[in-house]
Amino acid sequence: MVRLMEDLCHAIKVFSGRANPELAAKVCRHIGIPAGQARTELFPDGELIVKLDEDVRGRDCFVIQSTCNPVNDNLLELLIWIDCLMRASAKRITAVIPYFGYARQDRKSEGRTPITAKMVANIITAAGADRVIAMDLHAAQVQGFFDLPVDHLLASPVFTEYYRTELPKLGKIAIVSPDPGNLKAASYYAETLGGDLAFIDKRRQSGTQVAMTSIVGDIENKTVLMFDDMITTGGTVAEASRILMDHGAREVHVAATHGVFAGPAVERLVKSPIKRFVITDTVPLAPQVEALRDRLTVLSVADLFGEAVKRIHTNQSISILFDHGGNGGKR
Repeated sequence: MVRLMEDLCHAIKVFSGRANPELAAKVCRHIGIPAGQARTELFPDGELIVKLDEDVRGRDCFVIQSTCNPVNDNLLELLIWIDCLMRASAKRITAVIPYFGYARQDRKSEGRTPITAKMVANIITAAGADRVIAMDLHAAQVQGFFDLPVDHLLASPVFTEYYRTELPKLGKIAIVSPDPGNLKAASYYAETLGGDLAFIDKRRQSGTQVAMTSIVGDIENKTVLMFDDMITTGGTVAEASRILMDHGAREVHVAATHGVFAGPAVERLVKSPIKRFVITDTVPLAPQVEALRDRLTVLSVADLFGEAVKRIHTNQSISILFDHGGNGGKR
């Protein structure tokens, strides 16, 4: 075992960009290796430079960098990391992107607009990445935008493990999809956790307004659990929670993989009747989220990423890490 760990430490290098060093450190602890030695520095004019402090020639290298806020800075830093590792003769470079920014721009929603998710996939490939690991991409087709292997991890095993321990405290539960499009993911959680299934009927009133009109399913006097891939501005879950409470829910809990909390999200959610928010550590918490601290639980996905890194390095299947029922069938 000692020899195996020594060989692993020599052959594999895991580096961290500046977006989420805490998650990267946890991934390294799970693998049982020290973090790769490198520095990201700024020139006086704001330009970035990455400097490696150890040899990576012929090694299997992974760089962990969420492309969260500031999205463009973190994306460019990821590209510079990849180029640096390529020019230092790394054997293989895997971009580990726990949260993939621009994933929502996966299609032309109207005329004269870009498909930015495809462009980002192109530049990550062009920079020299050999493989990508991501979690809960907003749309399934983003995997196909890359001309290289993409391992799409799901946070559903982490959520189901957490809620199984919480079930005795919750009483009767109902799993609610905030819209019919997320019904497959809600069905998975209902089957796994043993709750009833319901969804909120959405009706589009105009090109910019969507009304949540009614609840399909029985939620009266039950603890409602809603699952989604991200909380961005918080508008959807805040409105949904009020409708659920108006229709007789006992309390509402929201779980989302990526706690983006952009713009007015925290202000909206503080005012919402949501009892508890459960997110993962794919995105570091912004300071303003402190206002939600007493209602917030953060679960770590480091073990999932660590196991994926180990299995990819040793050429083992990582399908065991895929919880196929979650993510709304988006995988």
